[in-house]
Amino acid sequence: MSDPSILERRNALLGEKAPIFYNEPVHLVRGEGVWLYGPNGEKYLDAYNNVPAVGHCHPHVVEALTKQASTLNVHTRYLDETILNYGERLVGTMDESLNRPFFVCTGTEANELAIRIAREATGGMGIIGTNNTYHGNSNTVMQLAYGRLKPKKRPHSPYFRYVPYPQLYRPPAPMSEAALAQAYAAEIQVAIDDFKKHNVKFAGMLICPIFANEGVPDVPAGYFEMLEQIVHEAGGVIIFDEVQSGFGRTGAMWAYEATGVVPDILTMGKPMGNGHPLAATVTTEELANKFQSNQRYFNTFGGNPVSCAVGAAVLDVIEDEGLLDRVNSTSAHLREGLEMLQKDFEIIGDIRNVGMFFAIEMVKNRFKKKPAKNAENRIVNSIKDKGVLLSSIGPEGNILKIRPPLPFTTDHADIVLEKLTECLIELSNDQ
Repeated sequence: MSDPSILERRNALLGEKAPIFYNEPVHLVRGEGVWLYGPNGEKYLDAYNNVPAVGHCHPHVVEALTKQASTLNVHTRYLDETILNYGERLVGTMDESLNRPFFVCTGTEANELAIRIAREATGGMGIIGTNNTYHGNSNTVMQLAYGRLKPKKRPHSPYFRYVPYPQLYRPPAPMSEAALAQAYAAEIQVAIDDFKKHNVKFAGMLICPIFANEGVPDVPAGYFEMLEQIVHEAGGVIIFDEVQSGFGRTGAMWAYEATGVVPDILTMGKPMGNGHPLAATVTTEELANKFQSNQRYFNTFGGNPVSCAVGAAVLDVIEDEGLLDRVNSTSAHLREGLEMLQKDFEIIGDIRNVGMFFAIEMVKNRFKKKPAKNAENRIVNSIKDKGVLLSSIGPEGNILKIRPPLPFTTDHADIVLEKLTECLIELSNDQ
């Protein structure tokens, strides 16, 4: 049980509306690997946090941070090999066309800069996102999140349009997968045409390649290829936001690898520094040169030596500990266990995952697919009390999210399955 005075102090300082997890908030004082600890010996299996991607307080990352912090830390307008060594190594994990990094501190900054680069490259202003996305909280980037609102409640912006995110689970109408891909892609063209109708030049489309905030939907085959053709033929650029999906989350270094499309701009953050503020926008030499020729851009803290040393240490751990293989083996094991649970519990309507990012859709009726909203909240809070941290996503808030640090093993997955089973039994008994 957390000390109630801490919550009172928090509310007084940060405000009662400041976001916080769980009906009874968790007080944490220490982290190690995939475990988090409270002040009175409470122990929680972290099946939620993707920021400490290689594990909480990984000793190799801590050592790299400490060593560099005790040696040198300045901004990037001096010559220093730390940023060069890290930057060259980072872009070496990507398609050879993505070879020009801009280092920043947060995913919000990365996406804000990506939009600026796209607009400079095209001379346009119009940006397309999906209707249930989130890419950051700056004034510009936050406008993409307005797609979550019903059209009548969206603040008017002439420079943003929203298209339905592609999914197989709840299609707009019965049709083949090929026809569904075409229908979703056609919405992109509709948005581009609407920009033209209102004399707004199209600049590009910004999406997460796994549609993380949309609930990790299964995407109809062919959609990404159609998206690429439509956007490029209209003179726009493709921006993939891999703030959540990058650095091995999907079982590959980058989620775009599975789409068949190489973006013009790639953004990243969160797991990049394992909790240290580090993010980046990576683009092509052509787009970068055009941007830098017309705009002066620098970031005081982005790409500083300590951040780059931390980033390099994260890459070390991913490689040295074989975390991509770990993700693939553990996710297959967890998926199998969840599918067995689905057979026993009608409330589990759909199970989706890309590597170690799982979405479990809770429904009142599998045939009608009506969201079971209250069930999700009960499970998230109940399983927390059993020592496992989860969360939720999706437009209806009925999707359980499992997104642990990458060192998660099959033994850890079994703990999640055991505690989730207990929660589902309790839920069934109450109905």
